[in-house]
Amino acid sequence: MKKIILLTLILITTLMARDITPVKEIKTEGNVMDMKIINNLLYIGTNEGSLDVYDIKNEKFIEKIQLKKIHDFMGDLMNPKIYSVDMIGTKKLLLSEGERGARELYINENNITTKVITGEAKLMMQKAKFIDDNHIFLGLLSNEIVLYDIKAKKSLYIKQLSQSKFSDFALNEDKTKAVIACESGINFIVNVKNGKVIRELEGGNKDNVFKVSFKNGKVAAAGQDRIGSVYNTNNDNIKMFQAPFLIYATGLNDDASLVAYAFGIDNEIAIFDLRTKSKIYNLKGQKSTLNSIIFYDKETLYSGSDDKFIMKWSLK
Repeated sequence: MKKIILLTLILITTLMARDITPVKEIKTEGNVMDMKIINNLLYIGTNEGSLDVYDIKNEKFIEKIQLKKIHDFMGDLMNPKIYSVDMIGTKKLLLSEGERGARELYINENNITTKVITGEAKLMMQKAKFIDDNHIFLGLLSNEIVLYDIKAKKSLYIKQLSQSKFSDFALNEDKTKAVIACESGINFIVNVKNGKVIRELEGGNKDNVFKVSFKNGKVAAAGQDRIGSVYNTNNDNIKMFQAPFLIYATGLNDDASLVAYAFGIDNEIAIFDLRTKSKIYNLKGQKSTLNSIIFYDKETLYSGSDDKFIMKWSLK
């Protein structure tokens, strides 16, 4: 594993940053838990047990998948939280809360929803994404990673990365690598096929990393220590951005020239140009604590927070 050999601390200035307000507010029926954009469609997991599909081009909801109610620890019926969503081909993936705090994994295809992993498996899954049509990559709260074979109905491996609690993972573009974030501040890059650790990224954050983004060889990390880090995996450079509050979310655009961070107690989003190392936009108007920031293209973003409102932003 290579050592970090270059560290750049970026001091934040706001004098030249342009203030931007949302161009559209999209209201869902439940609080937003996770979002994913695929083929001009926005897939939204909510705390009301639904996966909502929003057509970005036509600006309307076109589909809703609703899971059955579950029992909480007191035996009362409730809608399950949808922790993670994804889509590949005709398959939609839903990682949800199960009976009495368990976790369950579903696939919806051709309007039929099938339970793939039951609560009886006792896998405390926190995030799930398709690798291909037959494999799912899982992150467990125990900071274990799993590659699950759908047809064989079994885990191909379960590997513990550290004793720290799992926070998030992100896949690279071809889904051959994943970066896993945890409460230690260390980010592990692993080979998805076999689960082996390729390298560890450290030196940016000293505490829990809430979210990560992995684009064009760069990894953005959003930290509890109020540091936003961007690691260049090609040359070991780190850029660090000091925020005035905990950073709960981050997102890179496709070529990793821009990085967005939840930035401040008022739920603003700061966007930095990684080439000039400058803050260029302040996005103002999010109503609650941010949990998702996604670049649709270089000039358009969508953000979700712990409420029913998704914001669309234009950088034009």
